Amino acid sequence: MQTQPNSPLRADLSDAELARQVSASRPGAFELLMRRHNQTLFRTARSILRNDSDAEEVLQEAYLQAFRAMDSYRGDARLATWLTRIVIHAAIARARQRQHRAEVVPLDGLMDTQPEAAEQAMTQDEATESPERAAMRGQMRQLLEQAIDRLPDTFRTVFVLRAVEEMSGEEVAGCLAIPEATVRSRFFRARGLLRSALAMEVDLALESAYSFDGARCDRIVAGVLARLDVPGKD
Repeated sequence: MQTQPNSPLRADLSDAELARQVSASRPGAFELLMRRHNQTLFRTARSILRNDSDAEEVLQEAYLQAFRAMDSYRGDARLATWLTRIVIHAAIARARQRQHRAEVVPLDGLMDTQPEAAEQAMTQDEATESPERAAMRGQMRQLLEQAIDRLPDTFRTVFVLRAVEEMSGEEVAGCLAIPEATVRSRFFRARGLLRSALAMEVDLALESAYSFDGARCDRIVAGVLARLDVPGKD
């Protein structure tokens, strides 16, 4: 469906129509495109660069590249996939400049193993969430992000696109230009590495759980002695 030049842009425009509106320099069209894809593309860049500020800069550069090349988008792939490819190339170029090894390369010797069914995250009612639980969720999120950052380069982006952005294996394969079987094996390996890393963190945390430090020990002893009925005590 064509959008009239003077009518407001609809938020549910198809990818092909939105691309046409951007190519036609329709006011607001490119802003709509960016707001629609910002989160996915930022996470993609962040998964390669492991740095928020670098990811933001690369995303801006990638958007400029996409804007200039919008006429070349033919709709043979989803717009999100087309944009993700541009972001990946831009992020890898930035990583190479920083002498990081962020290229996506094939892995030899990995078995084509089907990943286990993804676990559904439990949602919390933020309106009634206690400050303590909110803080705990923030700490867990930070712990998970740090564990993802430590994944090998070849696994990290696959995991973010599959698990965080919930792209299909076919979509991830298209974004990274690798076989779908490779996506499955890397995703399976990434989940295993994350489980191991998080289990180790939990084991370390258990060692200090319910900490019984000197101050608490002294307080309990003093409280009991104060209440103790010692024979002969006035």
